[in-house]
Amino acid sequence: MQVFDTLAELAAFEAQLGPGSWHVIDQARIDRFAEATGDDYWIHIDPQRAARELGGPTIAHGYLTLSMIPVIMYELMTVKSVVQMLNYGSNRVRFMAPVAAGSGIRGRARLKNSSVREKALMAAFEVTIEIEGSDKPALVAETLTMFYE
Repeated sequence: MQVFDTLAELAAFEAQLGPGSWHVIDQARIDRFAEATGDDYWIHIDPQRAARELGGPTIAHGYLTLSMIPVIMYELMTVKSVVQMLNYGSNRVRFMAPVAAGSGIRGRARLKNSSVREKALMAAFEVTIEIEGSDKPALVAETLTMFYE
């Protein structure tokens, strides 16, 4: 984990953050996400049909993979002077490869740019979520976070 004392230190950071630790995306997590979102498409929740029709396990929802970004970012970095952080959105999200049930994912991030405001910093990160054993990432997203001191 990269620890920054101030927002100014974060704004000046030019290296890559990570990689973080592996997180297993198992069928139980996929099922809970399907229940929470109402997205019960068979490729996510029916292992027998997936084995029969896809020749392998179910795959995680793309938005489940995207929703792992906060967990990943929390383990990659912290800013000691920050009293509040807010997800401001995403500029770009690309799902590059499916995450099969039982796969491990982990993340890396790079600060693309930032703008300082009074006691605040708007930061754009390029976040890449990798799939264990795969050369192709699950997703690449540009996320925006507001940090307040």
